[in-house]
Amino acid sequence: MSELVGIAKIGEVEEGKGMVVEAGEKCLAVFKVDGAFHVIDNTCLHRGGPLGEGDVEGETVTCPWHGWEYNVKTGHCLNNPSSHVKSYPTVVEDGEVKVDLS
Repeated sequence: MSELVGIAKIGEVEEGKGMVVEAGEKCLAVFKVDGAFHVIDNTCLHRGGPLGEGDVEGETVTCPWHGWEYNVKTGHCLNNPSSHVKSYPTVVEDGEVKVDLS
């Protein structure tokens, strides 16, 4: 069963940028790329850097601490292809970005 949780108003997330949000006990990174919203775990697998504070180029976010790169749509790590952070299904309802935490 899905558990949709509102995490941001659509106007709060800038195109080509990320932001960090808390949802329950999870710390998430929210991105807007080509008008679509994407959500992944905020914590970089390398040393725990905040992915939502990283630079975004296309579909790639770069961790601000040590430069590890992730696909914002899938969570796959480009530096270590066998690794990934969790990505979450995302919908927009009534002007709000919602994520499925189940």
